[in-house]
Amino acid sequence: MTTFMEELTSKAEAAKKASRVLAYTQTSLKNKALENISKLLISRQDEILKANAADYAAADHAGINTAMLDRLMLNEERIKSMAEDVSKVKALSDPVGEMIEMRTLANGLIIGRKRVPLGVIATIYESRPNVTIDISSLCIKSGNALLLRGGKESFNSNRILAEIVTRACEEAGLPEGAVQFIENPDRELVSYMLKMNYLIDLVIPRGGAGLIQMVRENSTIPVVAGGVGVCHTYVDAKANLVDAVNIVFNAKTQRPTVCNALDTVIVHSAVADEYIPELGKELAKACVEMRCDEKALRIGREAGLKCHPASYEDWGKEFLDLIIAIKVVESMDEALKHIETFGSGHSEAIISQHYPAVMRFLDEVDAACVYANASTRFTDGAQFDLGAELGISTQKFHARGPLGLREITSYKWIIFGNGHVRP
Repeated sequence: MTTFMEELTSKAEAAKKASRVLAYTQTSLKNKALENISKLLISRQDEILKANAADYAAADHAGINTAMLDRLMLNEERIKSMAEDVSKVKALSDPVGEMIEMRTLANGLIIGRKRVPLGVIATIYESRPNVTIDISSLCIKSGNALLLRGGKESFNSNRILAEIVTRACEEAGLPEGAVQFIENPDRELVSYMLKMNYLIDLVIPRGGAGLIQMVRENSTIPVVAGGVGVCHTYVDAKANLVDAVNIVFNAKTQRPTVCNALDTVIVHSAVADEYIPELGKELAKACVEMRCDEKALRIGREAGLKCHPASYEDWGKEFLDLIIAIKVVESMDEALKHIETFGSGHSEAIISQHYPAVMRFLDEVDAACVYANASTRFTDGAQFDLGAELGISTQKFHARGPLGLREITSYKWIIFGNGHVRP
C-alpha cells in the first residue's frame, strides 16, 4: 500500500470511528467547538493571511485565472466574515434528534422519524479556503465527521484553517478524528477516495466543471454536486426598469467570479429600447463587457454604447468575469425557451410587476433557485439564513440549492410498541 493510501485509509477510519460518537454528542459541545473556531480565526488572523499570501503568490506566478485568484484570496474582511458565519451556524437549531411526523397507527404503534447525521462526509474542493471553515462548521453542528481534500493552490491556507478546526474540536471535547485534513497532494488519492464507500457516506465536490464531472463519473459513493452556474435574469414587458437596472447591475458586478453571478440578461422587446441604454450606462461604470444579440447590439450602438456581437458560445456560458450576454426576445415563451436551452439549473430571475407573469416564471423555470424581482447573488447559504453552505446543488436528489444543516442529515424510523406482535 502506498503512502497516500495509508494516510487516507487511516484518516477515513478515524473519521468513521468519530462519526459514531458525534451522532449523539451534546449540542453544547458542538457549539463550544464552533465558538472556539470563531475566536481562533480572529486571534490567528496574521498566520492565516501569511499562509494565504504564499498560496496567492504561487498561484499568480503559475498563471491561474482571475476568477480563481479572487476565490483563493483572503483578507481581514473575509476572515471576519468566516468567523461571523461560524457564529451563525452555532446559533442555529441543532437538527440532530429532531422528531418528524410522529403519529399513532390504528394498531396502537407510535411511529415517527428521528433526524440523524449522514456519517462521514468527504469534500474535494478547489481554490476557496473558506470552504474549509464553512463545511467544517456545518458538519460539526450536524454531527457528521469530515474528510477535507483541498486543492494544491490553496494548500497552505487550508492546512492552517484545518489545524484551527482540529484544535477547536479537541478543546471542546469532541471525539478525536472528527475533522481530518488530507495533506498528500497526489491526484491518485482522489480516485482511491471515491471508492471508499465502506467508510465514506457522501462526497461533495466544490470546484470547476471538470472536477465535478470526474467525481460524478468515478465515485461509488453518493455525490451531491453543483454544476456550472449559468444564471439568467429576464426583464419582462411590465418590469420596473429602475429596479431592473439595479438588480442586473448588482447580480453582475457585486462579485462576478462566483457561481451565482449573472451571466445573461434577457430583455422583452417592449422595453428594450428604453432599458438597454440605461443598463449599458450603469454597466460601463464597472467596465462590464456587453455581448449582444443582433437586436440588442443595434439598440446599444444607437445609444452610443460600446457593445460586441455575441457568439453562440456566449449563450449558456458561465463567464466568472465582468462580461454579460444580452438577448432581446418577443415574448415570455421565448425567454423561457432560452433559459430551458442554456440554463444550468442554478439561479434564474424575473423582473416584472405583472403577477401572472411572475407566477408563471416561478412555476415553469426548472432551477434550484428562482427569483422574482431580486438579484441571483442571494443564492448563498448565509443569505438564506442557513449560517453557511457546503455548496449549491443543481441536482434534484437528495438536496437542491444551498446545502445547509438539514441537507446533510438523514433520518431513522422510531417505533414505540406495547407488547405488539404482527398478526
